[in-house]
Amino acid sequence: MQNAQPYGIPLPDTRSTGRLRVLDAIRRAGQIARIDIARQTGLSPATVTTITSDLLQAGLITPILADDRPTGQRRGRPREALKLRGEARLIAGLKVAKHAITVLLVDFEGQEIGSHEFNLPQSQFTGTGLCMEIIAAVSEACAHHGLAIEYLSGIAIGLAGQINGKTGFVHWSSALVRRNVDLGMMLSERVPCPVFIENDANLVAKAEHLFGDGRGARNFLVVTLEYGLGLGMVIDGQLYRGARGCGGEFGHTKVESNGALCQCGQHGCLEAYAGAYALAQADTTQHEKARRLFAMGLANLVNLFDPELLILASKDGLKHPLCSASVLADVSDMVVKVDVPMPQIRVHGWGDLLWAKGAAAYGIEQVAALAVRDLGSATQAVPASAG
Repeated sequence: MQNAQPYGIPLPDTRSTGRLRVLDAIRRAGQIARIDIARQTGLSPATVTTITSDLLQAGLITPILADDRPTGQRRGRPREALKLRGEARLIAGLKVAKHAITVLLVDFEGQEIGSHEFNLPQSQFTGTGLCMEIIAAVSEACAHHGLAIEYLSGIAIGLAGQINGKTGFVHWSSALVRRNVDLGMMLSERVPCPVFIENDANLVAKAEHLFGDGRGARNFLVVTLEYGLGLGMVIDGQLYRGARGCGGEFGHTKVESNGALCQCGQHGCLEAYAGAYALAQADTTQHEKARRLFAMGLANLVNLFDPELLILASKDGLKHPLCSASVLADVSDMVVKVDVPMPQIRVHGWGDLLWAKGAAAYGIEQVAALAVRDLGSATQAVPASAG
């Protein structure tokens, strides 16, 4: 049965919302003065002072001296700025791929502590089996860098499939042999820290928004080309997941009635023609059909969402057969014509480590949400050996 309450993400309240806005402003700036936090968040200087005092006391942020004044105006003591305290929390970001799990360990600032790749013995598991593989991957990563899994403040996992990111409930995933697996709860019962599970394409979109080609964009789409096809949607600066957390299933849009069998069990899905597993078995004629159907699918996305930017994220980058100039030209031909330029389409080569980086960024956000809820509790400091 699906969880009624979020398994790791706290319900927001007014005080927590203000604290999270301040933390987010500090994280995005790297270092920032209180007066600039007030300008960016719209909170009063007095409120910012109160919130930052709470965050300092909890050990989530730390003061530094930042002399960013013009050279000719540097008189007196430099003003104080604030930054996240990296050692306050340790987070693991995971990308579960077809044959391996990539683990990235980061601190609260997002600085990389180390990474590890854990090979999988097979591509599909029971819920319990996948839990054991994930725990083994995280434990190995921690041990490799002189840490224990008990030091972690959160584990964030990117997984292909239809996933409710608020509860960790997996409606369907190609990594699982059965549907409707409460993977979030299963993992939470087996590890000493909160667990957060999200569709991997959503986490690529988050990584693009924070670190990649989507920086500065408010509305953009990311299509991921892996074993299957995924879609991450950033609308008005926020991830859009749909009412059930199952939105963005671009690979399972139907392109042919009673068509090819898809790994989801239905027929005629786009990824049954354009996913890596389909392309690997296709002949030259079928490759041409895959290119045409993929271009049509991208044109439909542009026509539906009218994004600022459309990013094609693939490990192979421009070498991927569906990211060729001819495919992108076909997209342009099929988009509804208006008297303004169509959205830019960019191809971004992604490795599994960068997918894990998106998961880690998501984990930092969720751990921060838990931290501001529990400001009265003792700070979970990472031992000095973590550096």
